[in-house]
Amino acid sequence: MSDQLKIALIGTGGWAREHARILSLRPDVDFCAVVGRNAERTAQRAAEYGTRPYTSIETMLDEQHPDMICVCLPNQHHFEPTLQVIEAGYPLLVEKPLVFEMEQADALLAAARQRNLFFAINFNHRYAKPIALAKTAIEAGNLGDIIFAAWRFGGEGYSDHPHANLIETQCHAFDQLEYLCGPITSVIAEMTDKTGKGFSTLVLSLKFKNGAVGSLIGSYDSSYAYEDTHRLEINGIEGRLAVEDTVRRYSFQRTGDETAQVWQAGYFNDLDREFHRTFDRHMDVILEAFRSGQQPPIHAEAGRRALQLAQAAIESYETGRRVSVEETPNH
Repeated sequence: MSDQLKIALIGTGGWAREHARILSLRPDVDFCAVVGRNAERTAQRAAEYGTRPYTSIETMLDEQHPDMICVCLPNQHHFEPTLQVIEAGYPLLVEKPLVFEMEQADALLAAARQRNLFFAINFNHRYAKPIALAKTAIEAGNLGDIIFAAWRFGGEGYSDHPHANLIETQCHAFDQLEYLCGPITSVIAEMTDKTGKGFSTLVLSLKFKNGAVGSLIGSYDSSYAYEDTHRLEINGIEGRLAVEDTVRRYSFQRTGDETAQVWQAGYFNDLDREFHRTFDRHMDVILEAFRSGQQPPIHAEAGRRALQLAQAAIESYETGRRVSVEETPNH
């Protein structure tokens, strides 16, 4: 492997621009190609970031032979291109959600395991400063035994999939809640389709393996312009922490103490204040792991796990009962 990693990008959409930005600015990366479906749009994106345009994944692979590939496509179009990259034998980073069907998730993971491929997924929210502070506080025992967790995340959104909000957006909720509180063992769900956009608002009741309980509210019938569009609260016997808008503010308060410890980005700290930079930090550790021959910091298995929990929520709503969720080996 040379000093520079040769990395290609499949996708030309809005979030794919963040991939392109990061890859083009890193001195340790040769951003060798971008692949898109529309020739004109792909050429414009390639010119903007100083790379080569392709409209065929196969042609790009034949000509460029990258060390790694980033896949960032519309949410319901992940499976076939991802499988193509895996079957061609290339290490990869994919965007969330992994896919919308468990059979597809299992097929991708099996194909990657068969080839012993590096297979990462971009749950970049874990790399927000407040989430890192929350993880440190919990691991240090500052909260004591966790009793409950509450997550709320809602904004504008639309999809022709009836459970899009649950699968493509609340995957971050499932990932963060398990990252911080441990495995979820059962789910009860209520959902509404009153706005005609599928089940675009939902409420879940959760039970964790450690005995704690949780709530999850997700919506595409709200607004990202609202203050506190995202809030995470974790309450333990000895204290409580709260995260506001993922990157905006973190607070911790001990039981009975009327004074809280608070972090929020200072005047010059644009890096921690900007949501998009959570991806920069994730890419740092992804490439470090890849170069050293280690597993990804967040393996694509985490994408399957989020989908497994989403499918349990769907089953709960459709059957009107609590649904148990089997632990995966990584949990």
